[in-house]
Amino acid sequence: MSSTREKVLKTLLTRHRCTIKDLADAVGISPISVRHHINKLEADGLATSDTERHGVGRPRYVYYLTEKGMEQFPSRYLRLTIKLLQQLKETLPKPMMEKIFTQMGDDMALDYAAELELDDLSIEERLDIIKDVLETEGFTINWKLEDDVYYIQEASCPYHRVGESHPEVCFIGETLISNVLSMPIERTKSILEGDAYCTYTVSNAPKTESDP
Repeated sequence: MSSTREKVLKTLLTRHRCTIKDLADAVGISPISVRHHINKLEADGLATSDTERHGVGRPRYVYYLTEKGMEQFPSRYLRLTIKLLQQLKETLPKPMMEKIFTQMGDDMALDYAAELELDDLSIEERLDIIKDVLETEGFTINWKLEDDVYYIQEASCPYHRVGESHPEVCFIGETLISNVLSMPIERTKSILEGDAYCTYTVSNAPKTESDP
């Protein structure tokens, strides 16, 4: 790692929770420069902060990596996950593995459905909710409508590293999207197959009042 941004990320990885001063001392730059990098990392969803009491006076801010930030680094837990999935695949038939990941997507959708009011929402409103929901899970999602077909583009996925060895993990995001939309979707492109995005389509979707 060589860039200042990467040094800030690595410091947060190794020290877990740091103040602006901690980061400035570790990286060797001014606190103002650190704050600039931290603001960018927070905007990218790689870092976040909490307030912490430290003696008398005002609480101070401490910064730490999000799950998405942790995914920037090779780690033992990732290798353990891949090995665990490999053991499961050697023990269970392929349909069972796919069913497990599909069930995980179902369970996540149920968790969110309990918090969201999805009844009577248009497909566009549901797509906006999907975008927000999946961003909290570490995905980057956009959608567009062309010729009565909705295209859902997934630019990044928190399970990408695992998916390289075990593509069944893709059933999680796919099932979650389908359940929130309450309609089937079709995956037409995949990052794992060399495409720029994972793309899902919803064809012949019912028009809403906002459609021409």
